[in-house]
Amino acid sequence: MSRQQRKYILQEEILTSRNETAADKPSLLNNAVRNHSIDTVRQLLKEGADVNSKVEGGWTPLHSAVQADQEEIVDLLLEKGADPCARKKNGATPFVVAGIVGNVRLLELFLSKGSEINEYDDNGFTAFMEAAGYGNEDALRFLYNNGADVNLRRVVNEEKRTLNKGGATALMDAAREGHFSVVNILVSEMKADMNICDNQDRNALIYAFLPSDNKTAESILPIVHFLLDCGVDVNRRDEHGKTTLILAVEMRSLDLVKALLEKNEVDINDADREGKTALMIAVEKNYYEIAKLLCERGARTDLGDLIGIVNRKYNKKMADLLRQYGAKAGPSQPQDWEPTSKRWGEQLKVLYNMYRPMTGKLKILQHNDFRIQRTSQGGIYLGLYDGKEVAVKIFCIGTEIAKQEKMCLEQCLTSNHLVKLFGAEEKKPCLYLCLSLCEKNLEEHLSASENEVNCKGVLKTLFEAVQELHMFGFGHQDLHPRNILIDAAGKVRLADFDKSKRLSEGQKDDALSRLVLYVVTVGKVPFEENDRGDLDESCPEDVQDYVEIADLRKSLVSPGEGSPVENLLRDLIQHPFFWNPQTADLQAAPFCQESAQQAISNVPLIPQQASQVKNQLFFFCFRVKEIIKEPSEYFVNLFPELTVYVYKCLCSIQHHRHFPSPESLSQV
Repeated sequence: MSRQQRKYILQEEILTSRNETAADKPSLLNNAVRNHSIDTVRQLLKEGADVNSKVEGGWTPLHSAVQADQEEIVDLLLEKGADPCARKKNGATPFVVAGIVGNVRLLELFLSKGSEINEYDDNGFTAFMEAAGYGNEDALRFLYNNGADVNLRRVVNEEKRTLNKGGATALMDAAREGHFSVVNILVSEMKADMNICDNQDRNALIYAFLPSDNKTAESILPIVHFLLDCGVDVNRRDEHGKTTLILAVEMRSLDLVKALLEKNEVDINDADREGKTALMIAVEKNYYEIAKLLCERGARTDLGDLIGIVNRKYNKKMADLLRQYGAKAGPSQPQDWEPTSKRWGEQLKVLYNMYRPMTGKLKILQHNDFRIQRTSQGGIYLGLYDGKEVAVKIFCIGTEIAKQEKMCLEQCLTSNHLVKLFGAEEKKPCLYLCLSLCEKNLEEHLSASENEVNCKGVLKTLFEAVQELHMFGFGHQDLHPRNILIDAAGKVRLADFDKSKRLSEGQKDDALSRLVLYVVTVGKVPFEENDRGDLDESCPEDVQDYVEIADLRKSLVSPGEGSPVENLLRDLIQHPFFWNPQTADLQAAPFCQESAQQAISNVPLIPQQASQVKNQLFFFCFRVKEIIKEPSEYFVNLFPELTVYVYKCLCSIQHHRHFPSPESLSQV
């Protein structure tokens, strides 16, 4: 919600409350406060009016007194028991309202009454943000000196975050409202981070271009110049995918266009999500001087049907300009191309046919339409690297987590179960890591699977992936269902190595135990909550292979003394949980038949009895087989702990030759 929208709501709330009936004491009290009538306020309180009563919008008399900047009434209401931390329906406290008003004495008063310096309303606005947005410099400095978080991003609930709302900072508010002096204070004195982005990936420079009351291109020019001189990222976009250069063109500001081009960091041919470049928009809107400047600075004239646009507008002067710089009639035709990915196919087709300036071999558009996942650094986006569809993980160049992820991926290039690094590109201030594109993560896979999930297959591959990572000398440190991916072929791949570390002797990862339980219950036991200490009780007993699961998890959490980390998973991949009963059956069947024949042949019989006894013995064997059916299943069901007991005995004498081979396990 913009500050202007909130201002209108505030005015509507005030008007509504003033229209309440005379018999409504809460309205009478609030109206008296808003009319600055302290005598009437005293009289109403004396007559029993509730000092904490609320009118439309949740306004208390104290909120109204702060909004009216009436310190004497504020003191009176607090003296009579007004709640200094009361919240309106939108969650705003008197302290937050005081930030809007900019009254330092009231801010100090509410801090002494229990307000928190960074408390926020339901839209995430703090008093510090409000002071910045309303240009209240004294209040801003007071709040900063009392611990206000300069770079705090607007906190919103999950529903609003899903809609990409929230995440803005005080600097963004000041830039949007055109308060140059506040922007200067925040960056120069308070070291505000200019490149923090909101939940739509917009930074302070983008906010400077967003519409606001009484703001013109001339008024934002000094803010843009200042931010550019301080090194702000000029390549961010607004919610429609428009670049700063396109926004400057739309504002019809030749000075802003010049300022951006002089930095030599903005790509003049960059397009929005509809494929429109700055030159296309200048031509569409008949901004001749801007179009002329863009052509002079090298803007491409072969993108889009520029001549067709100017002909429809009968703009001969613009047409002559474009032809002078090589424009020709006729739109470009989309190419026929089919992506491999089913989930991301439509977005990839759009990206493939869209003009995008290349970053080395990479084609990417950092916009919500092409975003796979948010990250703390810059998100994961769809991309095309050397013509191959990829997931592009973005980092700030030079950060430790960027170095760690790149190093780990480069040293694990020959892996079979980790996401593959196809290449890396850099464009200040971003590092782009181009990785295997997968369809979904494990969390999505388990929740969306229509058919029965092959839990053993998923876990076996995951164990192999972690073992493989260990063999390369790394521990993952952040195993989570969202970091385990499923590619287009249904193969499980391990991802996200920015927290990975070199392995130390004896190091283990308890997250694997929680992942086992999460997968075998098909997500019914949440990953974050399924490790409560008692492994046996954590796993529902009606889950198939309960005994094997409990032992497997115990082995992960409490491995044998002196068991090297690189050997633990290798051994556990041969755990009974992963054994295939059918394999055991096939091996057992010839043995049973041979034993029966041997037993019969050893019985001393006279010739007359032999035939009859043999028939009876064969009938007996047949009946036993009929009762037992599948021997492996029969004995495991009869003695559920037998398999694990035998496995432990064999482990204790190191008879690995008794375990199933990896080839037989692959049949699982």
